[in-house]
Amino acid sequence: MKPFIQQTFNIGELKGISAKNIEEHLKLYAGYVKNTNLILEKIGEYMADPEKNAYVIGELQRRFGFEFNGMRNHEYYFKSLENGAKSLPKNSELKKAIELQAPSFEAWLSGFKMLAMTRGIGWAVLGYDKKTKQFVHIWIDEQHLGQLNGVEWILGIDMWEHAYVYDYPTSEKKKYVEAFFENLNWDVIEENFKKAGGVQ
Repeated sequence: MKPFIQQTFNIGELKGISAKNIEEHLKLYAGYVKNTNLILEKIGEYMADPEKNAYVIGELQRRFGFEFNGMRNHEYYFKSLENGAKSLPKNSELKKAIELQAPSFEAWLSGFKMLAMTRGIGWAVLGYDKKTKQFVHIWIDEQHLGQLNGVEWILGIDMWEHAYVYDYPTSEKKKYVEAFFENLNWDVIEENFKKAGGVQ
């Protein structure tokens, strides 16, 4: 397999999320890319004698899901903070689709923020199921437990403590959630929805 390339992100000054926190967070992302590639390399080496190394290969394969999703989840996350905050237009196709399913966009957003406050470490994700053409809220434990098969990622917020620990104590993570949405580039989220097949 080709190695995965570490991406760079155009993230400027943010409100309520410090440059220090973003800098440290990006280092963690780099670690996921490094470990994803390292696991693939090691699996290739152990495949020289797959019967002898079956247990090790299996455990590496198990770990691969954690590292790969850690890499990919962060890419979605950092892309949504690129190029400055941009509000969702009134004629947004994403907004229209959400309002077909929720009482209002504001009610949906309130519910999603509640999802983000789930106890534990993980990710709050807005997914889109193309088969039923509806949105689903997903809580992903760690980086990989709870991903829903076939559901496209539209929006995600990292709720591991490393995402906000330089700015807020754990008892104030709600402030981080609010800061995330203040800095969100909704153009990126709208594009995610289009790529997911949400716009006909």
